[in-house]
Amino acid sequence: MNGLILIFTIVALALMGSRLFVVVGIATAMCFLLWVDSTGTTLDQLGRMVTKMESLTTKNVFLSIPFFIAAGTIMTKGGIAHRLTDLARAMVGWMPGGLAVASILACIVFAAISGSSPVTLVAVGAVMFPALVDSGYPKRFSIGILTSAGSLGCMIPPAISMLIYAISVQGSASVVPADLFFAGLVPALFIAGLLALYAIWVGLKIPGSRQPFSAPALWSAIKGAAWALTLPVIVLGGIYGGVFTPTEAGAVAFAAAVVISTLVHRDVPFKKLPSIMVEASTLMGSLILIVILAFGLNDFLAEMEAPEVIRGWVEAADMPAWQFMLFTNVILIVLGALMDSISATLVFAPILAPVAINHYGIDPIHFGIVFVVNMEIGYLAPPVATNLFVAAAIFRQPFVEVAKAVMPTLGIICAALVVLIYVPTISLAPLALRDGGEVYSEFPWDGKAAAGEAPEGGEAGPADGATTPGGDTPADLGRPLTIEEMMKKAKEKAAADEAAALGGAVPAGGDTPADLGRPLTIEEMMKKAKEKVAADEAAGAAAPTPAPAGEPGAAPAPP
Repeated sequence: MNGLILIFTIVALALMGSRLFVVVGIATAMCFLLWVDSTGTTLDQLGRMVTKMESLTTKNVFLSIPFFIAAGTIMTKGGIAHRLTDLARAMVGWMPGGLAVASILACIVFAAISGSSPVTLVAVGAVMFPALVDSGYPKRFSIGILTSAGSLGCMIPPAISMLIYAISVQGSASVVPADLFFAGLVPALFIAGLLALYAIWVGLKIPGSRQPFSAPALWSAIKGAAWALTLPVIVLGGIYGGVFTPTEAGAVAFAAAVVISTLVHRDVPFKKLPSIMVEASTLMGSLILIVILAFGLNDFLAEMEAPEVIRGWVEAADMPAWQFMLFTNVILIVLGALMDSISATLVFAPILAPVAINHYGIDPIHFGIVFVVNMEIGYLAPPVATNLFVAAAIFRQPFVEVAKAVMPTLGIICAALVVLIYVPTISLAPLALRDGGEVYSEFPWDGKAAAGEAPEGGEAGPADGATTPGGDTPADLGRPLTIEEMMKKAKEKAAADEAAALGGAVPAGGDTPADLGRPLTIEEMMKKAKEKVAADEAAGAAAPTPAPAGEPGAAPAPP
């Protein structure tokens, strides 16, 4: 019944045309009120959301998002986008499909400044769409290539999508934003290269679509875009060079955008800055509210033990890593099509990332890149696709027409995603070269490296959470505890404390609190079943029982 109430409320809000942050906020509040057991009042339940919002202010990376949004808005209103597109046309306009390739190149450079996919689409698309149509490119192709190239803003550092992912994951799944930025460069260029090949193939069929190469025109475009080209150099060079953090990079990008747009190019008068900042603040406000309220939803899912439930499903299915990643990415594409990509990242990244990393041995950076590419697809996959709505507005086309236009390029990006999933070297090689490590990274096809396989040259230990016949944990066998083992150990201690409070400690024979007169919890039933399986396996493979310690013939205690 509670589920029907929640679904009815969300559908009603959507039909009323409510803003996304309103839908997310009301859905989160209702989840706490309908499902979370508490002896407190309604205000106590809602107060937990406020506490979660307050904790977000401790995340320094979060502060960079408003700066990048403001910088992108100023550059869009200024002439930076025009200068970058003119340079790209002068560089590659002579190629087959050169103007379309120039659009992709301009999106890459602008995304490296703004960090935002929708902002990149607005800035470059508004300039290049009329040019592509006037040069004879089909309207549907022009819409599709610009909308998809604009989505590269999710991948090109300093991408806001990567910052959101870095904020959302914790513990063993946590990633450093600068590492995620660095790892995203090659995958972004890989996707851009595939889109460029598609543009060249289409351009070969369009007579007269090329423009002759002109060295003077190229030099003039370079001089015109020189200051704009310094922005990505300053931002990315500062991050990778260790001069400033990603948080500080946002402030640097904002300051540089203001100086270049107002003092150097003088495209933006000082008197227009307040109105531009108001426009940027509207976008920032809605985005920040979505992020904060989605964190409240994360707290609810943690309260309902959603990560443990999903981990149990995965372990019960016993899927190898390649099937898990394929299944996960299909689910993420569907989720990205049905909900906002930022909300999907904040809600599902903290649930799926620990399973992929702890249970299957997927590299945290690699999984982060794959997740972000899925969110890029979410920006393009209808019905809830941010870039499709933006494209329909700036190109003045019906939403259905824009959705049809992106299907070929969406297929290209999905094909690229499959390659990125199973070839982690594409994501991890830049980091390996930077750190002096091994460039090639193999995908864990069997998916059990993190669940019990021994490292090369060592002996295999039991799987995560398993115990020896004597009850020892893997930590007693000379290796550190996994996250699951630490959680299990904490639950066992809590059960023992609770049993002691009821008048008796847990017996040495392993009896659960259920033997003390209360029902077993789900975790205790699962634990009891696992212990029984482990005991049966040990009994089948055990040697004859040794004599008690101290008697003749006693077997030595295991090390």
